[in-house]
Amino acid sequence: MKLQSGITVVKNGQLVDGTGKAAVPNATVIVQDGRITYAGSAEAAPQTPPDARVIDAKGGTIMPGLVEAHFHATYFNIQELQDLDIKYPVEYVSMLTAVNAKLALECGYTAARSGGCLFNVDVWLKKAIEADLIAGPRLATSGREICSAGGLMDWNPEFRKIGMEGLVFIINGVEDARSAVRALVKDGIEWVKTYPTGDAASPDTNDHHTLCMNFDEMNAVVQTAHNHKLKVTGHCRATQGIKNALRAGYDCIEHGTFIDDEGLELLLKRDVPCVPALYFEKASILRGPEFGLPQSVIDGHQETLDGGTASALRILRAGGRIGLGGDYGFGWNPHGDYAREISFFVKDVGFTPLEAIMCATKTGAEIMGRSHEFGTVESGKLADLLIVDGDVLKDIALLEDRSRFIAVMQGGVIKAGQLTRTEHTWDNATKMG
Repeated sequence: MKLQSGITVVKNGQLVDGTGKAAVPNATVIVQDGRITYAGSAEAAPQTPPDARVIDAKGGTIMPGLVEAHFHATYFNIQELQDLDIKYPVEYVSMLTAVNAKLALECGYTAARSGGCLFNVDVWLKKAIEADLIAGPRLATSGREICSAGGLMDWNPEFRKIGMEGLVFIINGVEDARSAVRALVKDGIEWVKTYPTGDAASPDTNDHHTLCMNFDEMNAVVQTAHNHKLKVTGHCRATQGIKNALRAGYDCIEHGTFIDDEGLELLLKRDVPCVPALYFEKASILRGPEFGLPQSVIDGHQETLDGGTASALRILRAGGRIGLGGDYGFGWNPHGDYAREISFFVKDVGFTPLEAIMCATKTGAEIMGRSHEFGTVESGKLADLLIVDGDVLKDIALLEDRSRFIAVMQGGVIKAGQLTRTEHTWDNATKMG
């Protein structure tokens, strides 16, 4: 991915740097050859050349690009789970994925970690983005997922006589678990996504208190993945499934819905991040009826929402790390609504705006293993920036409104926002003088 050459100055806005520290009013950020060289008060900023490019933040907010920590690039606003593996061929899924990636970038998400992907498309999507062939967030890939036979993701009946290799590896036992990871190693993924527990979406056989993998299978996944320097995460709602994952050595927990004291202690001891992905639950409750979700499923989502909200706040207040993102790509929780997750954590969970932004930037970059490159606005890091027309600390919902984005930048290059709407971006930029 190319970096912007020359010097760019972003001024006339408050700096919310993503570290959780208080905002810096009247701040300046200086970018040279795609990297930040200064971020702080305008009064202390070093002088820059008179021909430097200048971006006026209009008294708004200068902050890190957002990180979607649970991104389903190949989910195409599906109506039901079966759509994922039997509705479209890989060729069309690939095209839909490119559209989703561009949309995520336009929504201010300059980076994303895959939470599961059809047909290994995200590996090739990442290559295309990094080669500047298409627009999209910097990616950490995961490819196909792993679930035990009869578990949450094993929904095709035997009489269909079709495999699910495009979506998920269905395993029976330790050897199958190892074989699945080895196939993913060959695919070139970075994160192994598993399904240790069920979900409210399957109330009859695999609800959110059900285990879908046993400890031996999970341990085999971790041992094999770590041997090949891959990380492991898992869809963990049930209390025992959370603890099984932490004891097996998982590197991240998705959801962590019904964590107990013992699970919290395990999580904190190893400093394992959790991505609760809660707005999906609220969307399922609010819009589920119009999409025909059964009342039993909606009731399960309500229980999941209540438990997940309490668990997420508890983890953060105990000193744990929370990443934000999750499960966008269903009809009732479509792509493009990603920042509703951030608003939900402020308005419904009880995070402060600074905490929520830190989780959606700094912690997301840490989960991706790239916090040394981006996630905060600090000297030496890539200039992956989001410049917003307005005070996001007073109104966090501004992050949901793409029309308020002055610029979305990757490596100093403006990829989206108001400044891309003119033929020559810098015709509207003020020259220093």
